[in-house]
Amino acid sequence: MEQLTLHADGISATIVGQGAELVSLRDADGTELLWQAGPAWRRHSPVLFPIVGRLKGDQLRHRSQTYPMTQHGFARDRGFAWAEQGPTACTLVLTDDAETRKHYPFAFRLAIGYELKPRQLGVTFEIANTGDGTLPASIGAHPAFNWPLLPELPKEAYRLTFAEDEPAPVRRLKDGLLLPAPQPTPIEGKTLSLSERLFDDDAVILDRPASTSVRYAAGRGPAIEMSWQGFDELGIWSKPGGAPFLCIEPWHGIASPIDFDGELADKPGVMLIEPGARRVLSYRIGLNRDP
Repeated sequence: MEQLTLHADGISATIVGQGAELVSLRDADGTELLWQAGPAWRRHSPVLFPIVGRLKGDQLRHRSQTYPMTQHGFARDRGFAWAEQGPTACTLVLTDDAETRKHYPFAFRLAIGYELKPRQLGVTFEIANTGDGTLPASIGAHPAFNWPLLPELPKEAYRLTFAEDEPAPVRRLKDGLLLPAPQPTPIEGKTLSLSERLFDDDAVILDRPASTSVRYAAGRGPAIEMSWQGFDELGIWSKPGGAPFLCIEPWHGIASPIDFDGELADKPGVMLIEPGARRVLSYRIGLNRDP
């Protein structure tokens, strides 16, 4: 099966086997909330695994060996197997093979579950270490929502409202790598006003967010509530120069610091999963509507 559409309470979510990617999310009014992979960016909601962001030189280092690894890893470009399929839920699985080991010399099982409930879509990532040694891994979500959600509204009408005040400095990137110095946050209290210029210097990265949820809305029309568990960082991104989408990205992992070229297991943000162990992380997209 190439794709499956889940239905619940008038909303729908479509998932494809390639990359286990969410490619459509419609609310009860039939409004498409997810970016439809137009020319500005040819993805919808890729899964970032086994790294988040870039490695220096696009090289993964393990036990003094180097392996080619491009930005955000390979899972988004791999075919997943359908483990479960139902009217409101499904699970897709990716395991290591000869091709993955050319880039990532570890045994793993990655299961991604989608479950549609009234007014929300839940997504679960389960990473299992099926090998004999420690598994270093990162994982991230990368859903792109239409911006604006209603075409008649200006992009500047939208804002992100965090559950908690977010006074901590943010991190920024240069050529995809993490700059060493934190930067003053553009968030005022709980509110991040959105504009295209915000992304002139690539993603805005909260590497120690106080919140585990954020609301994306304009005061009328569709409103999206993103919440997450198990993730340590949050990326917010749109394409520099302007594009009609906004990505809200819970991450466990982060791009390499610009001066880091050590082993993957020593990279900031990496999970170290012991043999036979697993890590479970999840996020939820809540669908609401303002007057």
